[in-house]
Amino acid sequence: MSIQRSMRQGEERRVGTRDYAVVESAHRRLEAGKAEGERSPQFSAGASAAYRWALGRADRSPVTGAGDSEGFPGLPALTAEVDAAVVQMEDPTGQPGQRDYNRGVHDALAWVCGHSDAAP
Repeated sequence: MSIQRSMRQGEERRVGTRDYAVVESAHRRLEAGKAEGERSPQFSAGASAAYRWALGRADRSPVTGAGDSEGFPGLPALTAEVDAAVVQMEDPTGQPGQRDYNRGVHDALAWVCGHSDAAP
């Protein structure tokens, strides 16, 4: 797993392709219930878990459980977690609530990685 551990002086803190502050703001909006669109509680829980992990506030990734307690995940780890969420969403044996959770993880991390223009 690629973990970003340090920054050079004057370097802007990034989460995936986004500024740290922008991702943090999206997470706060989601937690406050101000994110756009009607979302299931499971979707919101997945998106929130994804943001916490991407921001370095969770030791384990939300889908695979991969982890490193130091720093925050780099773009390769974030992208791998997006891919894992896709695999889980496409599993025909998955439960609807779990699919919604994985969709939340996917949508949040896809946005963090720059694959989407809309933050959940």
